[in-house]
Amino acid sequence: FSSVHLVYVNPSHMNNLTFQMPGTARHDREMAIQAKRNLSKTTDPVERLRLQCLAKGSAGIKGLGRVFRIMDDDNSRTLDFKEFIKGLHDYAVMIDKEEAQEIFQIFDKDGSGTIDFDEFLVTLRPPMSNARKEIIMQAFRKLDKTGDGVVTIEDLRGVYNAKHHPKYQNGDWTEDQVFRAFLDNFDSPYDKDGKVTVEEFMNYYAGVSASIDTDVYFIIMMKNAWKL
Repeated sequence: FSSVHLVYVNPSHMNNLTFQMPGTARHDREMAIQAKRNLSKTTDPVERLRLQCLAKGSAGIKGLGRVFRIMDDDNSRTLDFKEFIKGLHDYAVMIDKEEAQEIFQIFDKDGSGTIDFDEFLVTLRPPMSNARKEIIMQAFRKLDKTGDGVVTIEDLRGVYNAKHHPKYQNGDWTEDQVFRAFLDNFDSPYDKDGKVTVEEFMNYYAGVSASIDTDVYFIIMMKNAWKL
């Protein structure tokens, strides 16, 4: 499993999560390269959009969700075609109007002229087996100490030991900064709010999952990373 990159495990504190992140920089690079390579081979418009997002890294699909959320002025959680195409362009997705129209029509099932963007993002996520979804949920539940469906710095205090982080040890970062950097891994690069929802966590790991071929490897990677 060369594509999985675990950073900084301190064996003397195995009860705490002292690693940096399962599948970060090196892994993201490999996945992005793979996505770009596959882009030239596919003609399916939804798959092309998915690959363009994944080419931006594991948080790529979630990043598009953030752009859409910002555009949703009236909080309707829906987008019309004009908003949809503007969001894609703002996110620097290379797409022409015809292809965007084709994607929009696939999602506008009832022909209302609007699409539900939560549904859109779930469909855009690379497909995952139930076994993968279940292990991702186990990791999320371990992090979500308060059980409210959102992971915050407060949740991390009891689970993640910041004191072993090199930047904490050399005085560069406070404990809270270590926690925040950890949460930011799951956030879109453009809009980090220090909170991670189930959806964001799932979207992130759908990106990671896209470059790991077998369920067995994915599950071992998650178990090791999150001490499940």
